[in-house]
Amino acid sequence: MTRAYRLVRRFIRGLLELFFRRVEVTGLEHVPEDRGGLVVSWHPNGLIDPGLMLACFPRTIVFGARHGLFKWPLLGPLMRAIGTVPIYRASDASSGDEAARRQANRRSLDQLAGAIAAGSYSALFPEGLSHDVPHLTELKVGAARLYYRAHELSAGERPPPVILPVGLHYDDKAAFRSKALVTYHPPLALPPDLAECPEDLPEEEARRRVGALTDAIRDALHDVVHATESWELHRTMHRTRRLMRAERAARAGTRLRAPDMQERQLGYERVWRGYYAQRERDPAGTQALLARVEEYDAALSRLGLEDEELDAPPALAAPLLPALLVLQVVLTYLLLPPLLIFGYVLCGLPYFAIKALARFGAPKTKDRASIKVLAAIVLYPLTWAAAAWLAHAGALELHRYFPNFPASPAAAALATVALAAVGGLVALVYAELAQDTLRSLRVRFSRVWYSGAIAELRGERSRLFDAIEAMSAGLELPGQVDPDGRLVQQ
Repeated sequence: MTRAYRLVRRFIRGLLELFFRRVEVTGLEHVPEDRGGLVVSWHPNGLIDPGLMLACFPRTIVFGARHGLFKWPLLGPLMRAIGTVPIYRASDASSGDEAARRQANRRSLDQLAGAIAAGSYSALFPEGLSHDVPHLTELKVGAARLYYRAHELSAGERPPPVILPVGLHYDDKAAFRSKALVTYHPPLALPPDLAECPEDLPEEEARRRVGALTDAIRDALHDVVHATESWELHRTMHRTRRLMRAERAARAGTRLRAPDMQERQLGYERVWRGYYAQRERDPAGTQALLARVEEYDAALSRLGLEDEELDAPPALAAPLLPALLVLQVVLTYLLLPPLLIFGYVLCGLPYFAIKALARFGAPKTKDRASIKVLAAIVLYPLTWAAAAWLAHAGALELHRYFPNFPASPAAAALATVALAAVGGLVALVYAELAQDTLRSLRVRFSRVWYSGAIAELRGERSRLFDAIEAMSAGLELPGQVDPDGRLVQQ
């Protein structure tokens, strides 16, 4: 990795660590170290998708991106610094010279293939454009052509390159402080007739192999993504996943912490596999079961509860809750006001400006996280710089009218920036703690007030659990169930 690449990767990683509450990475053991390869994934979240790939991949990775992105301020220089290669799409061609565009793309293809042949990895999103649907859109053939070109260039020099499917999963892709999971899956096992595509093949056979390899990539990504036909079905499967985990814990007599993204995705995949297998066997029965899950979800939502809260209130609502409330009062009214004021004012102003910009400037959800991150890079430093300038000028004015006041405008400016950063962090932590505390109190009230309805829902959850378990009987499901009810990787 070049120094510029490492610096950009560190910068991108820092931005993502601020935006996401947590980014989990699994499957690094599937990345070969003795060769290069092609990393492929679906594209649901704009610039965040390549950002996660860059920040989390253990080897040097070269991206191909549409050439129009190189004109963006800030983004263009970052892309050039890490060696991103421009891709020229037909829809972006302004001159109408199709031959020139194809020639430019051929040069880009050779540049990416050369990097793979030299032992690096290249990342492509075969769908071409980011989107907001819960399944793959039509795949372009560029990934297959790139693989075959890299295979040709690496012949005799290195082991043949691999195609590495990657799953990108978000619990709420546009939300600040949400969570993400990056999962590297085993390389594709290609049949001998698709392993290579020599240049001397007849054109018809070469086209067939490119199409067949594109289909193989699509099939692999379909399983990696766990695609569904609609967001409604996608959400119902996640609802079922939460139901199953809560019931397993209840039957084991344990209280589980919130699942990490890996367990969350394992639970979703188990439901996903069971649903599609059962739908083939009994479409009507499967639809009826879905309707029951949705009725259960609606009843739970009316109470404002989560599945596990049918059995016990959140962990924060423990005997130490009064002490926590007293501690919050002390911190809020005695120690934190200066920090909270700086945090809410100097970080709140750009926060709400960014939120409004993402809402009204990005009609599609896929672009909102990208806009939030890019706008934050600009607006937060500008806000803090303006506050530092005001502090600098204010310190000079105070010294002018009150000579005994220390003449330290630089220190005032630096202190303002430090208070803004620390105050923003304190305000964020406090807001999350206060939100959790209020929810804990509300859940305790609901559990007392609606005890009869909660008992009925516990019974329905148990019956749904048994029906869903029967739906998956005989299937090979990912992960294994621990005695406490958690799902862990096998």
